[in-house]
Amino acid sequence: MSEDDKLTYKIKGRERIAVAKDLRVSILTLAAGEEVPWHSHDIIDDDFFCMEGPMQIETRNPDAVQILAPGETFKAPAKRPHRVTGQNDGPCKFMIVQGVGKYNFVPE
Repeated sequence: MSEDDKLTYKIKGRERIAVAKDLRVSILTLAAGEEVPWHSHDIIDDDFFCMEGPMQIETRNPDAVQILAPGETFKAPAKRPHRVTGQNDGPCKFMIVQGVGKYNFVPE
């Protein structure tokens, strides 16, 4: 079973652009009201690139909120819990680069 098959949340769209041993690139589309729920990764960073938005990335340790407009980026480092939504629960679309290292999804 792949890591993607283990995900417990559903979103409007998930398109895998590239996969290598220690790197994944995907485009995720969230409909209004959808989210990528609170989680972290043991080894990899998540690098976000907003394509359509605005989008909102909440983080813990420290607590913060990042609002990204199209063209803006943000890195959630390994072990830092984060959650992704559209701003004000609106829709958004973003590219995510995940690596370098073995991917895992640790629910919070």
